[in-house]
Amino acid sequence: MKLIECVPNISEGRDRSIIDQIVAAASIDGVKILDVDPGKATNRTVITIVGGPDQIVESAFNLIKSASELIDMRKHKGAHPRMGATDVCPFIPVQDTSMQECVELAKRLGDRVGRELGIPVYLYEAAATSVERRSLAWIREGEYEGFSEKIRRADMKPDFGPLLFNQKSGATVIGARPFLVAYNINLNTRDTKLANQIAKRIRESGYKQKNAEGKSVAVPGMFQHCRAVGWFIEEYGIAQVSINFTDFTKTAVHTVFDAAVKLAEELGLRVTGSELVGLIPKAALISAGEHYLSKQGKTAAVPEKQLLECAVRSLGLGDVTPFKLEEKVIEYKLAANSGLIDLKVRDFLDRVAEDSAVPGGGSVAALAGAAAASLCAMVSNLSFSKTTDLSAKQRFELLGKQSLELNALLQRGVDEDSACFTAVLAAVRLPKGSDVERQQRSAALFAAYKQATEVPLAAARNALGIFKIAAELVSSCLQSARSDVETAMACAYAAVFGGLANVRINFESLCELNSAGDPSMSEIQAQASVLRAEAAELADKYLRLQ
Repeated sequence: MKLIECVPNISEGRDRSIIDQIVAAASIDGVKILDVDPGKATNRTVITIVGGPDQIVESAFNLIKSASELIDMRKHKGAHPRMGATDVCPFIPVQDTSMQECVELAKRLGDRVGRELGIPVYLYEAAATSVERRSLAWIREGEYEGFSEKIRRADMKPDFGPLLFNQKSGATVIGARPFLVAYNINLNTRDTKLANQIAKRIRESGYKQKNAEGKSVAVPGMFQHCRAVGWFIEEYGIAQVSINFTDFTKTAVHTVFDAAVKLAEELGLRVTGSELVGLIPKAALISAGEHYLSKQGKTAAVPEKQLLECAVRSLGLGDVTPFKLEEKVIEYKLAANSGLIDLKVRDFLDRVAEDSAVPGGGSVAALAGAAAASLCAMVSNLSFSKTTDLSAKQRFELLGKQSLELNALLQRGVDEDSACFTAVLAAVRLPKGSDVERQQRSAALFAAYKQATEVPLAAARNALGIFKIAAELVSSCLQSARSDVETAMACAYAAVFGGLANVRINFESLCELNSAGDPSMSEIQAQASVLRAEAAELADKYLRLQ
């Protein structure tokens, strides 16, 4: 399923009724409003929406149209640089889509905004039509107040819309870019100049200073993919270093935060915490959690929530406003409704016991594998904490991380197996009155049974991976935890056995439908045979009653 994120920034952060009307205009079928983050001092609201390609363009257009009607830039004042009612509107690829697709969406939206709303539009970042226009700062230089003159320049001809500046709505920048993390570091001062001294040191563009000859020379900043400025936020009563990470995978949030802490100390300041504007990808916080646990001499092979909570505490993300993972982490905001894996243990067992085929053996097998993975992670962590040997610590941490990765896949398999069988039942119920209907039903059944074969096969493969981890741990782990590893082995073998049992029964139905001779059938058989043989070998070696 194609998913595109769009993050319009509107020039209104104080009047909630206006903000709500603009958000309502963007709320259409097929689009989810992930976050609305207003700022009083900046007089700006960052809105995050996600949806399919066509829906996201329609939603963004409605938002820009509503902002142009409700916001009068002639009256606007705020701390944040701005040039239009909808100041900037980027598209970001999230799932099953590319940057080039987002570029095409930016052009579609820009053309429509220019034609229908009479607003000058500039394309930026990946959609830019010149090297200079890749930079939002270059386009926005001079801000709203300077644009009536700036638009007359030959190099500032809009990509779409009129050459005449729109006095009420200003101009809008639309583009495509990677995920941008908007992040502020809080200082125990009201002095913007001090905040700017830190900002100019860390940002990619750096700063200028005079050399021994009195000439102005450029001094590069410490970090690439980092834009920063210092400002004062009235509502908090503090100065902040406001940062945009244009590629958090290359310059990590925690790396810049730690550098800012040191620079602040050199100036006699303290960093009291930080603030996230909008949403952040889970990977950015997981990386921070691993970093800070490592600094403490702790293993990073801990459950995801523990890593995230460590990152939140270490970065001080709740310093000025409450920080809730389910509201600020994009993957959590996108998460589907709770499934079987989110039930309480008692409720899950009751569901299994009901007179219904779903959930069944495939889901239970995946859950057994996940339980084995949790035990292996636990034993790895206990063994890590008890050894002083560096190489052993590294190995236990790796085994713990591998266990958690397989744990996540097996937990997902609990719901995937039930979803597959539900799809089989839906295909069985399709009409079969005519030749066409019978052909369509047969094709749907084949696709459903194939998925119902591949999902437990993957679960069995993941469970075998856990069995192998347990086999390595049993001879090297903390010996008081050996019984836990042996329990993990038994659960892992049950998961492999149960997964392959589901493969077998669904494969039989698949064979009955495979009149076209699908080439993947033999591959499924071959993989199942290998898994069965490897699991049997491990079971013979390790699963004997003492």
